[in-house]
Amino acid sequence: MKDRLAGAAWGAWLLTAVYYFYQYVLRSAPAVMLPQLSDAFQLTSIGVASLLGIFYYGYSPFSLVAGAAIDRLGAKGVVSAGALAAGIGTLLFATGNVGAANVGRFLQGAGGVFSLVGAVYIATQNFPASRAATLIGATQMFGMAGGWAGQFVVGPIIAQGIPWNTFWMTMGVLGVLIALALFILLPRSAKVDTGGDWVRGTFSALGVVFRNPQSILCGLIAGLLFIPTTIFDMVWGVRYLQEAHGFEYGDAVIRSSTVPLGWIVGCPLLGFISDRLGLRRPVIIGGGCVLLACLAWILYGPTNVLPPYVLGFVAGVASGSAMITYTVIKEANPPKLGGTATGVINFLNFTFSALVGPLFARIMQAVSGGSGTALDHYQQTFGSLLYGVALAVILSFVLKETGPARRAGAPQREAA
Repeated sequence: MKDRLAGAAWGAWLLTAVYYFYQYVLRSAPAVMLPQLSDAFQLTSIGVASLLGIFYYGYSPFSLVAGAAIDRLGAKGVVSAGALAAGIGTLLFATGNVGAANVGRFLQGAGGVFSLVGAVYIATQNFPASRAATLIGATQMFGMAGGWAGQFVVGPIIAQGIPWNTFWMTMGVLGVLIALALFILLPRSAKVDTGGDWVRGTFSALGVVFRNPQSILCGLIAGLLFIPTTIFDMVWGVRYLQEAHGFEYGDAVIRSSTVPLGWIVGCPLLGFISDRLGLRRPVIIGGGCVLLACLAWILYGPTNVLPPYVLGFVAGVASGSAMITYTVIKEANPPKLGGTATGVINFLNFTFSALVGPLFARIMQAVSGGSGTALDHYQQTFGSLLYGVALAVILSFVLKETGPARRAGAPQREAA
């Protein structure tokens, strides 16, 4: 019986992680088809970037909804409903109508957030705390595998002449099928609370997490470490390599896709290292320092010194340290609020992306006059990312250590 329950837990986590892979494909694929989207929607490249950024306006606030709903209602119906919303949003995006695309991109974000929150909830509710960082890192590995596929796989497909709307229509149908599979195959939660004052309970849970200073620190650190990936690489990366360094489209796609490829390795690896050390802060600080060095080289260093693809890959590995904050916030809050804590950090994290995505687009338009073809335009626009990563490293020193080694040492220090 115990083995069967463990198998069901692994299956539920894996299926939800596959949904997270799908959601990240939707998030990253537009980076390799900006010219096609610009022509289809009759928008400038800046306008397309703003359209794509609407994803985060759905993703951020619905992080709070997803976390609270999963804590109260369980993962089965909530996660499958999120997948259905994402699939419908993708079908709307494929229509080529700007109004429908705005609604569709919002639904992609609003529905997509249920994948990560659901996968982390299932992992932390069904497996030992000593595996927390490893499993959360493995969850993010699926997401960044989707981010890599959204560039490295989708790029050649678009380059071969497959219409952009055919791709999105196919992904929309796939999203609906994933929603159906989640509803059929996810086990019903053993603890489902449908009674009482649902709204008051939800706000009470959110209040507990938001009033914890460690929660705010986790969100700030995660957001500052994520922006170089979610905004710079996944939206502007291919254009940056083409316009600022003169790479051909195919080579630019491959180089840009090495960042999420690094995440595929870095998220579970750094999570495993954190679990083995029993510490969280040193891994976050180390990853942030390496990311800072890589980002500085990408923006200001020469392109012909290091071997191809190494810099982007190492940056991706290092930025995987951001996911450890998802473990910290769960360890810093009551266990029964696991889904809410994950939702809160997701909200804080991607609110950054929702706010700064259009801001970077406006800065680029101002410094380049709308062309964005020179290296110094990109340096002026994205140089501030260096200050953001440096701030994340500084804040990590303020973050309280919550790892198993710290918790195990506390009773010994009290006894001494």
